[in-house]
Amino acid sequence: QTMFNPANYKIVDLSIGLQEGIESEPWPPKIERFDHEQGAELLAGNLRDNGFNIEAADFPDGMGLGWEQINAITHTGTHMDAPSHYGPTVNGEPAMTIDDVPLEWVRGHAVVLDFQWKKPGKEITTLDIKDQLAEVTHELSDGDIVLLETGADELWGTTEYLTDFPGMSADATKYLVNHGVRVIGTDAYGFDKPFTEMGARYAESGNDSELWPAHFAGRDVEYCQIEKMANLDELPRRTEIPIVAQPIKIEDASAGWVRPLAFIEQ
Repeated sequence: QTMFNPANYKIVDLSIGLQEGIESEPWPPKIERFDHEQGAELLAGNLRDNGFNIEAADFPDGMGLGWEQINAITHTGTHMDAPSHYGPTVNGEPAMTIDDVPLEWVRGHAVVLDFQWKKPGKEITTLDIKDQLAEVTHELSDGDIVLLETGADELWGTTEYLTDFPGMSADATKYLVNHGVRVIGTDAYGFDKPFTEMGARYAESGNDSELWPAHFAGRDVEYCQIEKMANLDELPRRTEIPIVAQPIKIEDASAGWVRPLAFIEQ
């Protein structure tokens, strides 16, 4: 049996991080930073609370440890939505939270489908999915991870990132899940169409099926989605891409931050 040698693989980071004050987040994270001097004060205070006579100046060079305190929603940055994000149940059964998502779901082989040609605000249909699968001559199998390349990650850092991307339809989402896909990723802000597009469609029709239809498909079929991915254009091929996208475990949460990594043979 051949041993896995990490040196034989190039790693492609498919994520963006948490950034304070970024225009591409409607609810950007707040990051409070403690420098090493503050760290000495805080650590010394903790030790005094535990009965030890120590001051910040007692630390080497008067410096302790640096750290950050983050106030952020679980849907900030690249993250994975759990089935419980879409609703309390899936097909009548309790929906999984992010800490219960099987590890087998979040590692496997990815196929990248090109939707850079799809206009912002438009809906990706089942026919679109079938056409792009044919383009890369790939037949879906159990455990495949499907990644949607819209090119929207190029807009990260701008307000256009929130509005200029296509979104999945409910039918296309169900098609993928019914063909064995448990994780679907996108390099856009959201899996559905932009908020403004869905709002305009609902205002015109009064039909609640215009509101987050791809997300709410998750009330009928069980799957996870990764939003705000990046760098899909750096992948040298479209199919059979080894990938690991393990979310942070957060108790009973609807989502968890994730840093998807693709492994490409060198």
